[in-house]
Amino acid sequence: MAEDWQNGGFGLYIHWPFCQAKCPYCDFNSHVSREIDQYRWLRAYLSELDRVAAETQGRVLNTVFFGGGTPSLMDPEIVASILDRVRTLWPTSNDMEITLEANPGSVEAGRFVAYRDGGVNRISMGIQALNDDDLRRLGRIHSVSEAKKAFEIARKTFDRVSFDLIYARQDQTLDAWKSELSEALSMTIDHLSLYQLTIEQGTAFGDRYNRGKLRGLPEDDLAADMYEATQEICAAAGMLPYEVSNYAAIGSESRHNQIYWRYGDYAAIGPGAHARVTVQGTRYATETWRNPNRWLQEAEAGNGENLREAISQADQAAEFLLMGLRLSEGIDLNRYEALAGRPLEGKRVDNLIDIGMITRDVRHLRVLPEGRMVLNSVLSELLVD
Repeated sequence: MAEDWQNGGFGLYIHWPFCQAKCPYCDFNSHVSREIDQYRWLRAYLSELDRVAAETQGRVLNTVFFGGGTPSLMDPEIVASILDRVRTLWPTSNDMEITLEANPGSVEAGRFVAYRDGGVNRISMGIQALNDDDLRRLGRIHSVSEAKKAFEIARKTFDRVSFDLIYARQDQTLDAWKSELSEALSMTIDHLSLYQLTIEQGTAFGDRYNRGKLRGLPEDDLAADMYEATQEICAAAGMLPYEVSNYAAIGSESRHNQIYWRYGDYAAIGPGAHARVTVQGTRYATETWRNPNRWLQEAEAGNGENLREAISQADQAAEFLLMGLRLSEGIDLNRYEALAGRPLEGKRVDNLIDIGMITRDVRHLRVLPEGRMVLNSVLSELLVD
C-alpha cells in the first residue's frame, strides 16, 4: 500500500550555512566565517548522508537542493563529492533536478562550469534587485552589472536558471517595480521567485523597524498593487504563478520546492535543516543543530539531529493544507480526508466559495487569485476546528 509521501515525491536538502556577509533582512541560518575547513565539512556531510540513507533505502530520489547561506562558496569538488555519494546511496530519477543557490559575485560565477561538471543542473541566483542603490540598502555585496554578468554565464552554462527579486522595498514606487520586473523578464529566463520584503524579528531590519528607523516601507495598498501588477506582467510574459511567490514557464517549475508544497518527504542535512521523513509508516519532523560548530561536532560523532517528533494525522492534514493551497493546482480533497480522517467540508468552505476566495470541484480545492492576496486569512479560516 502506497504511503502518503509518495504523492509528493522524495527530495534532499543540503544546507551550507556560510555567507560572505549577513544581509539585514535575512532570518535564515547563515553565518560569516573567515576560515572554513571545507574537507572537514565534507566528511560530516557524507556521514550524515549515510545515516539518513540507512532509513530511506530503496526510495527514488527526485531532487537535491543546495541551500544556504551561500552554497556557491562551496568548492566545486566538495559539491561533486557530495553528489557522487548521493548517487551511491539512493536510486535516482532519470531527470533528477539538482539545484544550487548562488550569489552573483564574479568569483562564484567563474565556478559554474565546475558545478555543472560535478552534477548540478539548475542554478537559483539571489539577485534581489536590479537597482544599485537598493542592492546597497539590502546589504548585497554585488552590483547590478556583476549580477547580469553572472547571470549570463549561468544561462550559457545551465539549461535551467532562476533568480530571486524582492519587491515592496523602501521608497519603491509601483512604476519602478513594473519597470524592474519587465527588465527581469527580458533576460530570457524560465523561472522567477518574487518575494515581498518582510520584516522579520531578530534581523537587522527588524531591529531598525522596532526603533522606528526603517523608513519608506510601502503602505499595504501599494504592496497589494505591486502584487497585482506582478501577476499581470508575469502572465503576459508566459510566466505562470504556479505558487504564491514563484512564476515559471510551463515545465520549468522548481521540482524540489514542489515536493515541499505537495507534501512529499524530504531529508535534510546541515546546520538548522528541517525535514519531513516517513520511517516504517510514521512521519517525523526532524531538525538539526542550528549552530554550525555544534552541528559539525555532532555530525562527526554520528548524528547531527537534535529533534525528531512523530507528526499526528491531524497535524499532517493541517500541514498538507498549509503547503498545498500555496500552489495554483491546489489540494486533492481525497488525500486530505485520508490524512485527517474526515472531509474538509462545512460552512467555512462554502462561505469562502461564496465570497470568491476559493473554488472546489469533485476532487480538488484551489485558492482563487483574490484569495491568494489574503492567503493567510483563508488558511486560518479553513484550519479552525
